[in-house]
Amino acid sequence: MAQPASTNYEIAQVCLLAGKIMLENGGETYRVEDTMSRVAEAFGIPESHSFVTPTGIIFSLDGPEQTTKLIRISSRSTDLRKVTVVNAISRRISQGELTPSEALQLLEQIQADKRRYPTWFQTLVAAIASGCFLIMFQGKWSDFIPAFLAGGAGTISLTYFHRLVPIKFFAEFLASLIIGFMAYLTVKIGLGHNLDTIIIGSVMPLVPGLLITNAVRDLMAGHFVSGVSKGAEAFLTAFAIGAGIAFVLTFYRGGGSLAWK
Repeated sequence: MAQPASTNYEIAQVCLLAGKIMLENGGETYRVEDTMSRVAEAFGIPESHSFVTPTGIIFSLDGPEQTTKLIRISSRSTDLRKVTVVNAISRRISQGELTPSEALQLLEQIQADKRRYPTWFQTLVAAIASGCFLIMFQGKWSDFIPAFLAGGAGTISLTYFHRLVPIKFFAEFLASLIIGFMAYLTVKIGLGHNLDTIIIGSVMPLVPGLLITNAVRDLMAGHFVSGVSKGAEAFLTAFAIGAGIAFVLTFYRGGGSLAWK
């Protein structure tokens, strides 16, 4: 039985909000489209169409009163907890436990949830991860502290510069610049020994691993627009990191007594 127009509108709102939350927090394009289709089907509308890109979602419900809506995605980050919660809500919808209004209310609560790990905790974790990456790349334990310091400085710099200048490329470039400078400084004063492994371990928290993974998965799933655009974004991030490190190495190559090996 066809849904009333008002219900169609509410269902479209639920589907779009679920897709928006997932896309803004690291969800893959094909997973977003699949979740939206399953939610619409669970609410009694088997025919729905969606077109998802990293910057927007177009969603349409078929029926006597066709509903089509567009939503803009202006910012993207990584919060897989929200993706998991939205998936849990979609399962409850599929099992018939939630009405459209109840689901919409839950999704609005998730969207309004601004809880984040504090900056000091993110910095500490990134610093520890930098040291662990150094060991993984066959670095020496004597370089753990320099990688710890450089990785922590890079992470807190990224957070600060991104708030100061809301252009991700420049924030990543400046953060990698500080990482390179910190790594060189620790080697210069004798605290560190192998500059290469210190830099490699320190920049790893900045590497867009999730973005690269999602780009490949979207390409494999046939979402070429999203896959290529995410791949381009990952390339720009990698370029910003490489450019910052290259600038430091070029600037200090002829000025110090460091042996580049």
